[in-house]
Amino acid sequence: MDQIDYKILSALHDNARLPIAELSRMISMSQPAVTERLRKLEDQEVITGYRAEFSAEKLGKHTTAFVLFKTNQCKDFLAFSESSPEVIDVYRISGEYNYLMRVVTETSGTLARFLDACNKYGFSLPLIVLTTPFENKSLAQPLLIAKEMP
Repeated sequence: MDQIDYKILSALHDNARLPIAELSRMISMSQPAVTERLRKLEDQEVITGYRAEFSAEKLGKHTTAFVLFKTNQCKDFLAFSESSPEVIDVYRISGEYNYLMRVVTETSGTLARFLDACNKYGFSLPLIVLTTPFENKSLAQPLLIAKEMP
């Protein structure tokens, strides 16, 4: 990957619906050349998908928490997590806890009910998000800056 690939990734991170013509103008390359680079990035699985982002607030989800979870029933816990609409992400982690979940609910009351439902699988430690100064930072951005440094 070179600087042009990083510029393409950075632009797509900001707007995955960016038309090829506009992307081509932004990086000063022809449309066929940009299309070929995109195809290669997809073939190499550097680009794994294109997604829409949603506003949790507009969908009535006002409470976000990260939940550390300790369990000996990993298979059952993962099945429960996968079937729970409140669970957005699950990470297997090292340390005292087995898992870290990102959970989004309507209110702190619905979060409490979700945590009660988790109790039969193990022990949870919720960390409620108060503010989000930034999230979903581009992976290509630090690489782009680092590559530009002498």
